[in-house]
Amino acid sequence: MRRYPNSASSSQAPIKRQRGDWEVVRTLLPYLWTYKWRVMLALAFLVGAKLANVGVPLVLKRLVDAMTITPTHPQALLVLPLGLLVAYGALRLATALFTELRELMFARVTQRAVRTIALQVFRHLHALSLRFHLNRQTGGMTRDIERGTRGVSTLVSYTLFSILPTIIEIVLVLAYLSTHYDIWFSLITAGALVLYILFTITVTEWRTHFRRTMNELDSHANTRAIDSLLNYETVKYFGNEEFEARRYDEGLQRYERAAVKSQSSLSLLNTGQSAIIAIAVTLILWRAIAGVIDGSMTLGDMVLVNAFMIQLYIPLNFLGVLYREIKQSLADMERLFSLLEENREVADRPGAQPLKTQGAELHFEHVDFSYERNRQILFDVDFKVQAGTTTAVVGHSGSGKSTLSRLLYRFYDVDQGAIRIDGQDLRNVTQASLRQAIGIVPQDTVLFNDTIEYNIAYGKPGATREQIVAAAKAAYIH
Repeated sequence: MRRYPNSASSSQAPIKRQRGDWEVVRTLLPYLWTYKWRVMLALAFLVGAKLANVGVPLVLKRLVDAMTITPTHPQALLVLPLGLLVAYGALRLATALFTELRELMFARVTQRAVRTIALQVFRHLHALSLRFHLNRQTGGMTRDIERGTRGVSTLVSYTLFSILPTIIEIVLVLAYLSTHYDIWFSLITAGALVLYILFTITVTEWRTHFRRTMNELDSHANTRAIDSLLNYETVKYFGNEEFEARRYDEGLQRYERAAVKSQSSLSLLNTGQSAIIAIAVTLILWRAIAGVIDGSMTLGDMVLVNAFMIQLYIPLNFLGVLYREIKQSLADMERLFSLLEENREVADRPGAQPLKTQGAELHFEHVDFSYERNRQILFDVDFKVQAGTTTAVVGHSGSGKSTLSRLLYRFYDVDQGAIRIDGQDLRNVTQASLRQAIGIVPQDTVLFNDTIEYNIAYGKPGATREQIVAAAKAAYIH
C-alpha cells in the first residue's frame, strides 16, 4: 500500500457559481414566509406608522394657520385649538406605537429565520465529507457563517424597518405635494430622489469590491491567527512566535490598506449625497418662500413643506448607508448559502438499511482508493478480520493505515471493490448505524473545550453520572 502525504488536502474545490442579489433574496424568502401572518401584520403596522407620520406635518400646518393673524381672523391668538393639539399628540403617539408593534411582530420572524438557517448550515457541514473539511480553512469558514447569519438579520431589519418605510413615506409626500401645490415642489423632490439614488448606487457598486476585499483579508488573517493558536505547542517547539506574528501582521497590513481605501470612497459618497440633499432642500424652501410672498401659500404651507423635507431628509440621508449595508449583507449571505450548496460526497443510498451484526466479520474486498484520480493510495487491498480476533496493520508513515479506518467509517467511498461487515456492503447501510457499531481510540487525543465529564460522556450522550464515573475509573483517570 502506498500513500502520498497530504493528498486529501491538495485537491482543489470546484469554483462555485456566484449568486446574484435577487437570487440570494429568493433563497431567503421561504424562511421568512413561514410566519406569513406575522409578516403581513407587521406590514400593516408599517403602513399605519407612515400614515400617522405624514399626518403630523398636516396637523402642524393647520395649527400654524389657526394661530396666524389675518384680516379674516384678527383674534386667532386668543383661541386655543385644543382639537388640533390633541390630534398632533395622538399622531405622534400612533407613529411610535405602530413602529414598536411592527418590530414586535417581526422579531420572531427574523430570529427564527436566523436560527433555522444557522442550524441547517451547521447540520449540512457535519454531513459533508472529510475531504471538504480538510480542504477548508476552519477560521475563515466560521467567519463566513457568523457574517452570513448576521447578514440575514441586517437585511431583514434594514429592508423592512428602513427602506420600505422610506419608500412609502416618499410616495405619500409626493402624492400630497403634486395634488396641493405647484408642480415644481414635486419635480424638485422627485428629481433629487432619482439623482440621489443613481449617485448612491453607482458609487456604492464601485466601492463594493473594497468591502469584499476587506472581508476576504479579514477571514484570511483570522484563519492564520486560529491556526497558529491551535498549534501553540508546535509554534513553541520551533521558537516561531515572531514568525507567526509577522505572518499575522502581513494580513493585518493588507486589511489596513483595503480599509483606508474603503473609508476614502465612503467619504466621497457621503459628500455627494449631502450636496444633493442640501441643494434640493434649498430649492424647496425657495419655492415655498416665493409662494408665501405672492400669497399662493400660507405660513402653514411653508411649515408643512419644510417639515416634509426634514422628515424625508433624515431617512434619505441614511439611505446610502442602508444600501451599502444591504449590499454587504447580500454578499455575506451569498457565502453562507454557498455552504449549503456544497455537495455531500458520501450520502446514504435511497433505501439504505441499518447495519445488522452477527459477530462482525470485516472484509476488505479488492479495494482500490485514491484521494485524487492521478494519485492512487490503495491497490487491490484484500484481507479479512474474523470476528473475535485481533488484526494489526503495520506500515511506515504515510502507507495508508489511517486511510483504511477512514474508509471503514465511510468518510470516503472506495473506488473499486467493497468493504463488508458480515457480508453487508457498507455503501448499502446507513452511516449512522455503521458508526454507532464501531468503537475507536483516535491516534491524537482530542478534547472539546468543556468539562472532563462532558468529554467522557461524548461517546454516549445522555449517559448517567454513575456511568461516567465508572468509565473514568476503568480508564484510571477518576
